[in-house]
Amino acid sequence: VKSSNTSIFDPALCEVLYHWFCDKGGSILDPFAGGSVRGIVANYLGYKYTGIDIRQEQIDSNRDQAADILDVNNQPNWYVGDSNEVLEGMAIQYDLVFSCPPYADLEIYSDDPNDLSTLSYEEFKPAYFEIIEKACARLKENRFACFVVGDVRDKKGNYYNFVGDTVEAFKAAGLHYYNEAILITPV
Repeated sequence: VKSSNTSIFDPALCEVLYHWFCDKGGSILDPFAGGSVRGIVANYLGYKYTGIDIRQEQIDSNRDQAADILDVNNQPNWYVGDSNEVLEGMAIQYDLVFSCPPYADLEIYSDDPNDLSTLSYEEFKPAYFEIIEKACARLKENRFACFVVGDVRDKKGNYYNFVGDTVEAFKAAGLHYYNEAILITPV
C-alpha cells in the first residue's frame, strides 16, 4: 500500500550537491530514483541522470513531470526494476552516485516483496549493502558517492543506526568516508 504522505526531495540540495561532487556535464547514477526531482534538476543543470526505481507507476510519474519541465531532447533516463538486478547488467561508468534511499520501513512505497521498504530491517540491510556495492562499482575512478539519509526508529522507538549502516555499506564497497554534512531546515 503506497503512502500518500511520501517525502519530496529538496531541489536546492540537489543543485548544491551536484555542483560540489560532480564534474560539469557529468553523469549521475541514482539507484533509488523514487521521485522526479533529482533527475529533473540534474538534466536541467546540464548533467546526464540515470535513475532506477522498482515501481512502474513512479517512473511513469517521473517521466510525465520531466516532460512538462525539460526539453524533449534533455530527458533523464529512468529504468524500471530492482536495482540489485538492473545494476548487474549496466556497463556504463558514472561520475557520481547520488540518491536518497528508502529509510528502511519508515515509508512503505508499495506492496512489491522486492521493494526494500517492505522488508524488516534485518532483511533490508543486506539488500541495501548489495545495491550500494553494485552502484559504487559503476563509479569512475576518483569520484564521489553521496546519499542523503537520516536515522529512523524501529516500531519500539529505538534507532536502527541507518546512518552508520550507510557509511559501513560504502566502506564495504571500497569507498572512503570523505565528509558528512548536516542539513538543518526550519521546523
